[in-house]
Amino acid sequence: MSNRLPACSCLLLHLALLSVACDGPEIDYSGPVANWPVYGANDDADRHSPLDQIRPENVTALEVAWTHRSGDYEDGSGQSLLPTAFQNTPIAVGDSLYICTPLNRVIALDASTGEERWSFDPGVDRTGMYLSNCRGVSYWRDARAAPGSACSERIFTGTLDARLIALDAHSGEPCPGFGQEGEIDLRGGVGDVKPGEYGVTSPPLIVGDRLITGSMVLDNRRVDMPGGVVRAFDTRSGAELWGWDPVPPGTPPPPEGVTYRRGTTNAWTALSADPDLGLVYVPTGNTSADYYGGHREGLDEYSSSVVALDVNSGEVVWHFQTVHHDIWDYDLPAQPVLFDFRRDGRVVPALVQASKMGHLFFLDRRNGVPLFPVEERPVPQGAVAGETLSPTQPFPTRPPPIHPAALRPEDAFGFTFWDRGKCRELIESLRSDGIFTPPSLQGTVHYPGYIGGTNWGSVATDPGRRMLVVNTTRVAGRVRLIPRKELEELYPEGIPEFEIENQGGTPYGVERLPLLSPLGAPCNPPPWGTLVGIDLDSGEIRWDVPLGTSRDMAPFPVWLFGPDGAPNLGGPMTTASGLTFIAATTDHYLRAFDTASGEELWRGRLPTGGLATPMTYRLAEGDRQFVVIAAGGHGLLGVPSGDSLVAFALPE
Repeated sequence: MSNRLPACSCLLLHLALLSVACDGPEIDYSGPVANWPVYGANDDADRHSPLDQIRPENVTALEVAWTHRSGDYEDGSGQSLLPTAFQNTPIAVGDSLYICTPLNRVIALDASTGEERWSFDPGVDRTGMYLSNCRGVSYWRDARAAPGSACSERIFTGTLDARLIALDAHSGEPCPGFGQEGEIDLRGGVGDVKPGEYGVTSPPLIVGDRLITGSMVLDNRRVDMPGGVVRAFDTRSGAELWGWDPVPPGTPPPPEGVTYRRGTTNAWTALSADPDLGLVYVPTGNTSADYYGGHREGLDEYSSSVVALDVNSGEVVWHFQTVHHDIWDYDLPAQPVLFDFRRDGRVVPALVQASKMGHLFFLDRRNGVPLFPVEERPVPQGAVAGETLSPTQPFPTRPPPIHPAALRPEDAFGFTFWDRGKCRELIESLRSDGIFTPPSLQGTVHYPGYIGGTNWGSVATDPGRRMLVVNTTRVAGRVRLIPRKELEELYPEGIPEFEIENQGGTPYGVERLPLLSPLGAPCNPPPWGTLVGIDLDSGEIRWDVPLGTSRDMAPFPVWLFGPDGAPNLGGPMTTASGLTFIAATTDHYLRAFDTASGEELWRGRLPTGGLATPMTYRLAEGDRQFVVIAAGGHGLLGVPSGDSLVAFALPE
């Protein structure tokens, strides 16, 4: 008997399906309304929204609602040394979205349509800058000011040339009472600053009437780079209230004319705070220079650490170091996320700190005490002359590491037998004793690499489902120290801008490269990117799935058969309906996953890679829920630059 339907039945079925497709799912307008007023969604920075209009059962109907293009991007042939990276997460306040572009322009948009309301250009000279990006801006409402008065609502932004600027949220005009005609020059007190080596790329933190910021420092150029001071300013006047110089007690004072010690660890990523405890949580980076520390003499006491500062004084209340004497560029790149940890019927105020190593540290945010045991384990020794290593490093027992800790020759990957053999030979030629193998003259496998693990996208939590979601990159690198004399002989005309770092003031320069096969494939086995779901209370991994594909990187038809899991930068967000949204990958998609199971439910095509973190909002009871992602690529990962801000929603 034939299984075919009669032609008339096929026609009727086709018309019925077409009718359903055209109508789309019925939108439920009865649920909650919420905006996204700060970079991390809320005071906990948990990247979680209470919205539930978009659900697992209707997420496949999402479509592009609007797209905004700023025109602000470069392919690497302009002022920036690398193509721009649109890493921005917008904030939603009232009926407006506020974004900053990679070229530091601040733009206000109509949150319903994406139409531009105003734009402010700070006029940054980006000559010689390594990478141009701006991850977000901050909003503040002055409770003392009359509603609707000038600068009663402010947008604060940091710039690549180290300024803090206050703008009227409704007009985009600078607030004249803040600093000097609306801006503060952050270069004061840090000594000589060369173009491109000191600035602000993450949104400043606001706690009450205090505006708190760290800085981005290109810490691998020389040992006397500008210091990584963290400072608090008055949100109204811009007056400096305190500055935390990240040096241990008893450190000799800086030379005359410099207020803050040079070459110290910096805090380039987003900060967090608990206003009730009066604490600011600062994730710190490396002490200059990244891959050699024989000169530091204790200056790295606060490097690669979570440091809790008193919000009123800037004094250290506690700190927890995730890497001792860091010479791997394993700085803390991610904003600390606050959550309530449940154990034996008790609730402990906690934070989770993600790291480039794929280590997640659950800490009591009152005192920095680990909530699960952290073990000091022996690590590889045998550094270059002049270097001193820590004999042990801290390893969290829960959650377990979410990145492999070693790469052996037998692990080598390749698309073909030939390039797999080349990868095996390359790994065999390098020192590879597992995580924390020190940089060497012969060359060392750097795995996890300096991109991660986890990077600035941080983690997202779902408090109701007691879940934490985090993405990882798994791409090995290689690091080789080059003696100073050899470096000068190799590059008599000057060291190139990429791949070789000077590390001036040390005996060694450094070469750092991705560990790739001759065909361009990572030499470590896939997946090269994952998304991981972790139980917030037990620390157990509930699911671990590949994130992304090789599409848009590998040529057709290779990507059709390539392994799943792509390098990624950016982060996830969760919603109360049980969805996790994330782009972040080198392929050009925004994806939705089931938070409880890790099942991919939907993917939406983007103009280029969305190497950023999405956000969501619903302005009023009769409105749709929007999910917004910046699609602007990233030069370091070879993803084409762009300038698109894309909003998805259910069809009207």
